[in-house]
Amino acid sequence: MAVNVVDDTVNTNSVASKPLLHELQLGEQLNECVHQSRRSDFSLMLAMLCDDVREQSQFILPKSAPIDGTSTDIKEVNNKTLRKHFDLPDEAPLALKNMQQINRYNQSQLIIDNDLASLHLSNAISPNPLAFRDDKKHIESNILTNTNLICQEKHANKQEGQVMNKPLNMDVDGWLKAVQNSVVESSLVDVAA
Repeated sequence: MAVNVVDDTVNTNSVASKPLLHELQLGEQLNECVHQSRRSDFSLMLAMLCDDVREQSQFILPKSAPIDGTSTDIKEVNNKTLRKHFDLPDEAPLALKNMQQINRYNQSQLIIDNDLASLHLSNAISPNPLAFRDDKKHIESNILTNTNLICQEKHANKQEGQVMNKPLNMDVDGWLKAVQNSVVESSLVDVAA
């Protein structure tokens, strides 16, 4: 089941629908479900909303430059500088670079000879790649199908580190008028004539 954001209709056949990133895409449907005591519809709509809090509009903060316009002289600390400082070997490569590196995995004779110390030492000196595949960003399809719709869409659009949602502008005057209208129309307020 998917909600078409353009015309607010429910479509049960559409697989490639746009994910629900914030409550505004549902319009007044959540409010109507509360007032009409439709608990199942309310629960369904909340379940269809994105559960990743980073995608919600109120958490997308604007990026700003330093106030005084000067750059800070903080020493950059990254993986290479830390490895050099602590005299650590290079990290294990993620994947094979060529097919000749497969011979490095032939360690069966060391295991047969029960020479595990040599095996650990050789892996510490020159670590073997962690995977055979050369594509470091490859995710198998059976793993990707178990993720949520937003994760699949980010992977398809190559936006792994980005947020899909955009910050929303709030119309404060319109919101205050809507609150005022709802208070006036409410049966709880006695209107003095």
